[in-house]
Amino acid sequence: MKKLMIAGLMLAAATTPASAWGPLGHRVTGALAERYLSADAKAAVEALLGVETLAEASTWPDEQRSNPDEFWQKQATPWHYVTMPEGTDYDASMAPPQGDAMTALATFTATLKDKSASLADRQRALRFIVHIVGDLHQPMHTGDGSDRGGNDVKVMWFEKPSNLHMVWDEDMLNHQGLSYTEMSTWLAARITPEKVQAWTVTDPKVWIKESATLRPGVYPSNQMLSWQYGYDHIGTAKERLSMAGVRIAAYLNEVFRK
Repeated sequence: MKKLMIAGLMLAAATTPASAWGPLGHRVTGALAERYLSADAKAAVEALLGVETLAEASTWPDEQRSNPDEFWQKQATPWHYVTMPEGTDYDASMAPPQGDAMTALATFTATLKDKSASLADRQRALRFIVHIVGDLHQPMHTGDGSDRGGNDVKVMWFEKPSNLHMVWDEDMLNHQGLSYTEMSTWLAARITPEKVQAWTVTDPKVWIKESATLRPGVYPSNQMLSWQYGYDHIGTAKERLSMAGVRIAAYLNEVFRK
């Protein structure tokens, strides 16, 4: 009977979509990024977003997924990930017709730099950039094309149905029981000037390569995940969040450099 119940829960999980770092992870990266913005970048962000913080902006692209507008339902869906088969380098030809996170990042960067673009378009571009940089640091957002970035790898997380993608997006981080302000403060305390210098890389192909290198090691040997899996991988997840925060700032500093 227990096996039948688990099988039923796993089947239910198969229809549960996972998208990106969850709200906690994205807000952590946004909060961290604000600590490393240059004066020019900080002023530009405030001019575009007003009182909206980067932590708040970071989750906006996910919050719009249910927006019935064709833009959200037909175009924007693939802009949270890239596909990079094992043993290859990133190639835009692997992207869906609508593009992927890399092509979207380039498009939104051009819009953000275009001072003739409308305020609404530049705001959308900024929010997407913050979100996409975060996404590309999650190992399962650089999928190998075989399992939808781990969405098809069904697991049990502390006896609740999930999938490998969701474990990395939300389950491990939420299990910490921290708010995004608590987690970002704790992580920031451990980001030394040496780490900031080493992590200040604005080439997204480098971020993707790092995620692809980490990817094989996150696949579990069995479907029942709990304390041991978290112990083995939470350090990597926190480091990727920290790196993403530093790099969001570095990327924006470069975009807004005068």
